[in-house]
Amino acid sequence: MPPAAESDCRILRPMAILSPAATADLRGAFEAADYRIDPAMAAIGAAGRAALARNHTVAAERALGERDDALATLTRLFVLQLTQPKAAVEAALPAAALLEAGLLAEAEGGLRATVDIRPYGGDDGSAGWIASDHAATLNTARGRPRPDHVLGLSPASVSLAQLTPRRPVGRALDLGTGCGVQSLHLARHARQVIATDVNPRALDLAGLTFGLSGVDVDLRRGSLYSPVATGRFDLIATNPPFVIAPPGPRRLAYRESSDSGDGLMRRVVTGAAAHLEEGGVLAVLGNWAHETSCPWEERLAGWIAAGCDALVVQRELLDPYEYAEIWLADAGLAGTPSYRRRYDRWLAYFDALGYTGVGLGWILVQRSGSAQPSIRCLDWPYAVQQPAAGDLMAQFDAVGPSRWPDGRFLAACWRLAADAYEESVRPPGAADPASLTLRRRRGLPTAVPVDGALAGVLGACDGDLPLQAILDAVASLTGEDPAALTGRLLPVLRELVATAWLTPDTTVASR
Repeated sequence: MPPAAESDCRILRPMAILSPAATADLRGAFEAADYRIDPAMAAIGAAGRAALARNHTVAAERALGERDDALATLTRLFVLQLTQPKAAVEAALPAAALLEAGLLAEAEGGLRATVDIRPYGGDDGSAGWIASDHAATLNTARGRPRPDHVLGLSPASVSLAQLTPRRPVGRALDLGTGCGVQSLHLARHARQVIATDVNPRALDLAGLTFGLSGVDVDLRRGSLYSPVATGRFDLIATNPPFVIAPPGPRRLAYRESSDSGDGLMRRVVTGAAAHLEEGGVLAVLGNWAHETSCPWEERLAGWIAAGCDALVVQRELLDPYEYAEIWLADAGLAGTPSYRRRYDRWLAYFDALGYTGVGLGWILVQRSGSAQPSIRCLDWPYAVQQPAAGDLMAQFDAVGPSRWPDGRFLAACWRLAADAYEESVRPPGAADPASLTLRRRRGLPTAVPVDGALAGVLGACDGDLPLQAILDAVASLTGEDPAALTGRLLPVLRELVATAWLTPDTTVASR
């Protein structure tokens, strides 16, 4: 399918930091040094990896010890943000071209990297190198982040990658690409990937990410959906600058916008329907406000456009104090003279907006065209078995079957999820369990309390018998009236279908 017309939008494309030839030389140097995810992670060891996750480099430095090979030099230079001897850098890299491009700088004792370029490998086979700014919270950081700071790989970007569907698609949009990591994943299963960002520096570094990683991505500058005008996509993935921060002169582009409150998140979600193909999906990681005047579930349901289904998963709820503390520390302000003043401004801002807390989590929207959209909001602060995308998308697939007329629903053969298992609580010496619970191991490992009759029905759902036949058989065993049992369990079974505990055997269900 050809791209939709976008001629009504002025597209500003970034200039490359490095020429194609210099990029190829740099990639060749990385390959020659075996500067890839597995060798680099092995070189710093388990303790070094864990310490880096806490923004500390000492354990990794000790693991590298006295090694002076190219892999050790590149790891210290780019990942640990340490100055390296000029001769060692020149032996490992095309240093002159990187100095000219500003990716390296002269420093006392040798050369230092002005950006973070590190190897990357995803669970889906995506691999390459990611270019970003160094983390401002790293113990070797050189001061506070610049306003156009480009964030590198983070827990948020990893979570977004894990909740984004990986089905083959035609066109995909990486909205607010940042360092470009989402596009590395999208390029594996989309025929065309467009990546946008309002921050020119992000586009520059994302372009370097794509050049080094050998992926073809169309980079465009602009805010939200403006760079794609009337274009439509099968998949949109975004971790927008969602932080709810008081207005001020020094905003960080990767996390804050000029919108009031959670207005940017709302615009991302409400604007998606106009840019999704039929069946297309928007995957968003971000946060939203809790207000005194409206339940959060009702508020977010109001963001979903007509004709779209949605699944909202709230992973965490922070009070205003926790929220301010996290983002003040992220900006490198903890312990500075302005910390308390900035903290008080944040609290006053929340008070003025009537915000009592902030929810963090995921929003998945599918353009279904349904006249009766399904909007499910789930508060889930519990463990998640990643990647969760497949199990989350199964709930969109389940909307139709969960609404089948009674006759079709009862005539269908259903299969219980393969990862479901039964858990019983039985007092010592008791003949019968005091309680039965069904649990799942994948995705959101939910639990469903069941009685003996429901457990019997679900245990027989292996795709061989129509549901009505199973219900009649269980009623015969329990002595319950078949019509009464069917009436009692049918709403429960529909909910289990809607949450993908049960899926239809399509050879029978389609009759």
